[in-house]
Amino acid sequence: MPMPLYEFRCDECGPFDVSLPMSEVSAAAPCPSCAQPARRALTPPRLGRGGSTAARLHDATARTASEPGLVSGALPGAPRRPSRPVTTDPRHRSLPRP
Repeated sequence: MPMPLYEFRCDECGPFDVSLPMSEVSAAAPCPSCAQPARRALTPPRLGRGGSTAARLHDATARTASEPGLVSGALPGAPRRPSRPVTTDPRHRSLPRP
């Protein structure tokens, strides 16, 4: 299960993110660069939707705006091929249709 990201700000190194469960977040965390205590920034927790179906669909539709997919079917306006062979025998017109 993904955990929310919290932003902390070190006075020496600047902002950094920490992924923690909501029950374990505190007002300070050690900076990963200098190990000094850094204060938690007042931002809402960033809850990810990375694995959800809605997020994958959103990413896929956003991607099609800049990277359209290849056309695998017939082009619009192109003559379509019939799914069954077409016969020109006039006797076949009297046969029942499916």
